[in-house]
Amino acid sequence: MAPAQKARALLVRGLALTYVAFVLLLPLAVMVWYTSQRPLGELLPVITHPVAIASYQLTFGSAIAAGIINTIFGGILAWILTRYQFWGRRLVDGLVDLPFAMPTVVAGISLVSLYSPEGAIGQFVAPHSWLGRWLSLGGEVNLTASVFGVLMAQIFVTLPFVVRTLQPVLLELEPEVEEAAALLGASPWQIFWRVTLPQILPAVLTGFALAVARAIGEYGVVTIVSGNLPFQTLVATVYVYQKLEEFDLLGATAIAATLLIISLILLALINLLQWWSRRSLL
Repeated sequence: MAPAQKARALLVRGLALTYVAFVLLLPLAVMVWYTSQRPLGELLPVITHPVAIASYQLTFGSAIAAGIINTIFGGILAWILTRYQFWGRRLVDGLVDLPFAMPTVVAGISLVSLYSPEGAIGQFVAPHSWLGRWLSLGGEVNLTASVFGVLMAQIFVTLPFVVRTLQPVLLELEPEVEEAAALLGASPWQIFWRVTLPQILPAVLTGFALAVARAIGEYGVVTIVSGNLPFQTLVATVYVYQKLEEFDLLGATAIAATLLIISLILLALINLLQWWSRRSLL
């Protein structure tokens, strides 16, 4: 490589690393540094507070559940969009990106209009409805101010990550391999488990990881839908904001740092699974 090309490559690499460091690493490093300046005895009561523990459980539990649901149904949707031609396919494909473009407040109001006690779906599980009477539901049933509302909000915002991750991989798959397996007598399930899934497994894990990470960090839609009830529907991101509203910067930073550490551990585990799945294909 010529000296001019080496200098150009170093310049481009330096600009890329500088931009990533300034936009991503610097804020995280400052947060970790600020938290590390405080004694552990001062941080532990905040991190292990019962409200904080409940918010962690709800946040990560619902995020993983949303990731699993969207991995299954998002994978089916990606398969349909890449393997079948039908009227309105382009429209459906475009609607997948709607959560990216829609403001979170609009998405939150839409879900409230759908699942609230007076909503299009929520009214059917109200105690006075025929379904409510059949299920013997007592008191007010509100799907929004519940774990169900949190889960639906996270599913709504994370669907595009799975579909857009799987689509390019599915497009690169050669249908001839599946057809050969079918000619050899393999059933559709055998073709999926033994031929298709091993090839798309790294993309499936990537989509799942992106969906979980996005669900963990969701704030806007969940704030409107969940009701933010401690020990019930209060997620960790909203809890951090509540700490900031109380001018408790230490508490907000400590909980945010805890979320960051747990998220990094989850991403590391998923990346390890991706590495293992790619290695097994070689």
